[in-house]
Amino acid sequence: MLVTRETDYAVRTVLYLARDSSRRASVTEIAEAMRIPKSFLAKLLQRLVRHHILSSSRGVSGGFQLARKPSDISLLSILEAVQGPAGINVCAIDSKRCEMSKSCTVHPVWVDVRKEVERRLKRETIAKLINRDTVTAKKSGRLS
Repeated sequence: MLVTRETDYAVRTVLYLARDSSRRASVTEIAEAMRIPKSFLAKLLQRLVRHHILSSSRGVSGGFQLARKPSDISLLSILEAVQGPAGINVCAIDSKRCEMSKSCTVHPVWVDVRKEVERRLKRETIAKLINRDTVTAKKSGRLS
C-alpha cells in the first residue's frame, strides 16, 4: 500500500486544524502553514468535507475546521476519504475483481495484511498524534 502525497497533505491538514479545533482556518492560511499548493489543497479540503472529517463555512469569518473531535478521526478515515479502501492488492479489497481469489494461495495473506493495516490505522487517531507530538516537543525542548 502506498500512502499518496495527497493523503499525506490531508493528514497534515487535519492535524493543523486539530491543534486549535475551535477556530476556522482559510485555504490560504492552511496552504502557507503546511506548504501545500493552494489549488491542490482546495480540492482536498472539499473531499474531507464530503467525508465529514472537516466542515466549511463561507464568508468573511468562514473557513475550515474539524467536523468531529480529534479522538473520532482516525488515520484510516482520512486515508479512505482520499484514496479509497486500504489494500495492497485489489483482490484484498474486492475478491470479485480477481477470478483467482478463491484458489489463490496468497489471497488470504493479502486479506490479512489489509485487515491488520486497517486495524492499526483505525487505532491511530488525530488526538493520539497530537498528544504524541506534544510529548515529543516537551522532550526536545520545543515546548516548556
